Amino acid sequence: MTRTIRRLLVGLALLSLPTLVTAGDLVLIAHPSVKATSVPRSQAARFFLRQATTWPDGEHVKPVDQVRTTSVRQDFTRVVLKRTLAEVESFWTQAIFSGRAVPPPQKKNDDEVLAYVRDTPGAIGYVDASASLDGVKKLTLEED
Repeated sequence: MTRTIRRLLVGLALLSLPTLVTAGDLVLIAHPSVKATSVPRSQAARFFLRQATTWPDGEHVKPVDQVRTTSVRQDFTRVVLKRTLAEVESFWTQAIFSGRAVPPPQKKNDDEVLAYVRDTPGAIGYVDASASLDGVKKLTLEED
């Protein structure tokens, strides 16, 4: 096989690989009153799974999810929660059945999440990195 053909085959193989999503593809946002400027990934996961309910300053955390059909929800679930959507749904089914917790409210898109976070003290959400962040605070998602 010639070197040119090998390079072409390697290039095609690389193009066929699924794109890896990073935290750079989504933005963690909070209500402007939230004092935190960054959140470790594991802490963000605990907020959204309702395993932690207060910000470091004691303010109540109010997470908001996007509906499961949005690509940013799928990315968030994989990158931040480190789970599949099916695993998260199973987690919530068990939590609801046992009376431990209920899932965060779900919004249809970035605009609805932005409106909820902007209007809800203590709120935390996530949107696509291309969304306008007017009226909300961008949080740095720290890898831990």
